[in-house]
Amino acid sequence: MTRILVVEDERAIQLALSGLLGREGYDVEQAHSGEEALARLADDPPLDLVLTDLALGGSVSGMDVLRASRAARPETPVVMITAHGSERVAVLAMKEGAEDYVPKPFDNDEMRLIVARALERTRLEREHRLLLERVHREHGFGALIGSGPAIRRVFDLMNKVAGTDLTVLVRGESGTGKELVAQAVHDASPRARRPFVAVNCAAISRELVESELFGHEKGAFTGANARRVGRFEAAEGGTIFLDEVGDMPLETQAKVLRVLQERTFERVGGSKTLEADVRVIAATHRDLEGEVARGRWRGDLYYRLRVVEIVVPPLRERLEDLPALVDRFLDHLATRLGREKRRIDAAAMAAVARHSWPGNVRELRNVVEQAAVLAAGPAIEEADLRLEVPRSAPSVPPRAGSFADAKRALVDDFERTFLADALRQHGGNVSRTAEAIGMVRQSLQQKIRELGLRGDDEGDKP
Repeated sequence: MTRILVVEDERAIQLALSGLLGREGYDVEQAHSGEEALARLADDPPLDLVLTDLALGGSVSGMDVLRASRAARPETPVVMITAHGSERVAVLAMKEGAEDYVPKPFDNDEMRLIVARALERTRLEREHRLLLERVHREHGFGALIGSGPAIRRVFDLMNKVAGTDLTVLVRGESGTGKELVAQAVHDASPRARRPFVAVNCAAISRELVESELFGHEKGAFTGANARRVGRFEAAEGGTIFLDEVGDMPLETQAKVLRVLQERTFERVGGSKTLEADVRVIAATHRDLEGEVARGRWRGDLYYRLRVVEIVVPPLRERLEDLPALVDRFLDHLATRLGREKRRIDAAAMAAVARHSWPGNVRELRNVVEQAAVLAAGPAIEEADLRLEVPRSAPSVPPRAGSFADAKRALVDDFERTFLADALRQHGGNVSRTAEAIGMVRQSLQQKIRELGLRGDDEGDKP
């Protein structure tokens, strides 16, 4: 049954609301003060809705109840009851995250409608979130896709933190998709309807980084001809993504630490303290532990950012995801250019699996899109791929039993899975399979024997 907590210190109004909502079939619980309400907000199972008067007697106001509810259970809607003439405060409550407000004296039909609408929206959001979680478990998370164990661990962690307000530090090499992780966590969070603001800390000069993050007042420095809203202010109610946070200057780190600790900041050149209702997600490819040890990064900020750490694996550790990624990029390119989708032949796909991908998913996308545009035939062939050898690549063959052997095993496993799926789709017929994947029939037969697969050679005969 739907549980509603009514927070009201006037006995008559409390009884009227309890009776009204009880007749609608809700399980109505009562709190006669803000203090009593605070003790109930962390109940398990959680409340489905909190209906609170804005003006409560005692030291805890309705606004305090709202803020505490948002902190404890951000998914629980809060509806405010306001006195006549307090519309300005009601608007402030909406900015703080209230679902809606009802002015006194309230109309019973209006109250029923607002409560039902708030509960319905929450139900739809919950169902949407559960659907997203199922899709994430089966296919990917947001714009991220993959089914291998390395990326599945990332998806599981993203699922766990998306519904919270915890600060997240995303680690990984350049090109692995750290911003996609941040965007997906935001999109699956209760803040999804609010802004997602990304800041590349490495792309801002040391002189302007504080103005960029916190804004500035007119006349704060030469060239400050007007007040400017910073990124923290622009992200109000949503998420700020601090990309390449390892490049942030030490003097700026102290101010970001204050935002995380106190949720307040001032614009450059200003004296007014502003509140920061934002979730912080940061990302870096740098060794922050080493930077802290060398005195180039604040240890206290490091631990504040690393409440939850998500490490995105490099592409070389998730070769099993290559077919899905290549197919996604070819799909997107065909849609963007309005062209027929290209396919990739088996030899080209094997070359993709053999490459070390130092630039990770970003490099893969560039290579696939370039090959799809420049390929002369209907299928991308190995010769169409522009695979650059990293400058740091070893000039002598690696030792037996090294990473190269493990990678060779992964490539063989990939080829085996790819060809087994292709054969299954064509009923084991080697000729049809070879034609579909752009491979010479004799070469496919040899590869089938090498990998221990079975093809229906008899079915190829007329």
